[in-house]
Amino acid sequence: MNLARLDLNLLVALDALLRHRNVTRAAAEMGLSQPALSASLARLRRHFGDDLLTRVGNDYQLTPLAAQLESLVRVAVAGAEKVFAAPAAFVPASSTREFSLLISDYAVSVLGDTVAAILADEAPGVRLRLAGNHPGAVDRADKSLLTTDLLVMPHGFVTELSHADLYQDEWVCLVSAGAPAVHRGGLNLDDLRELPWVVTYHSPTASTPAARQMRMLGVEPRVQIVTESFLTVPPLVAGTNRVALLQRRLVDLLPLNAGVRALPCPFEVAPLIEAMWWHPAYDNDAEHLYLRDVVLRAAHRATTPPAGT
Repeated sequence: MNLARLDLNLLVALDALLRHRNVTRAAAEMGLSQPALSASLARLRRHFGDDLLTRVGNDYQLTPLAAQLESLVRVAVAGAEKVFAAPAAFVPASSTREFSLLISDYAVSVLGDTVAAILADEAPGVRLRLAGNHPGAVDRADKSLLTTDLLVMPHGFVTELSHADLYQDEWVCLVSAGAPAVHRGGLNLDDLRELPWVVTYHSPTASTPAARQMRMLGVEPRVQIVTESFLTVPPLVAGTNRVALLQRRLVDLLPLNAGVRALPCPFEVAPLIEAMWWHPAYDNDAEHLYLRDVVLRAAHRATTPPAGT
């Protein structure tokens, strides 16, 4: 394909048409007349040899080819926007760009406010967007990170992407403050087999490393509740006979009256190593280098005990 022979404005038109599935709304977003965008749609149909949008009643639906193109087009447009928005030199104090992170509520609790504080001090015009790192985005991390700056995630989920380690944590078992295991000093493997569980990110392709290690020991949790928010785990455990796995740093941030206790896991658990991951295309990008430095400094500041403690 010879790009020099293509009108790349059609890429922008295609993106708007696939997102809105409506010529009028897409034209309004682009600041074009409806006939002008209809002409672009006709050119796109000739290029692909496909209708792309088909009328069903009063609405339009994507053809199978258009559905296949939708995510590819969004990535291409986002990449083009980054290219043409790149400054000759990045000056944090005068920047007005938006940095985006795919990050769990656990990691936000540990370092989110510190990242925000550094940016507010050094780059007050910058906007920080924190989006939940849901399994779909993690499974397609190579594509997600073409439109998102960083994925904050422990080791064990993504590979073959650029990364830097942020801090280390450990997994603990969380039980209600009045649970029998608290009084007898701990949990055993039989407890883990018999007690009902609150689990996080429980699916064939999404699970915490500690939960995977537990299953390797032949302990299959009796799952009673599944949640995709670490912060919802403590209230789902408090006052019940449920058990859960949670990060020590998150437990330490809980209020004293949370109604839960952390107990050591009755099996050997590898430490959790939290890291930030990004697409190799941005290895040497000046704005990206600055953001990574901010997150690294925030992680060090948020997880290093004050001197003398």
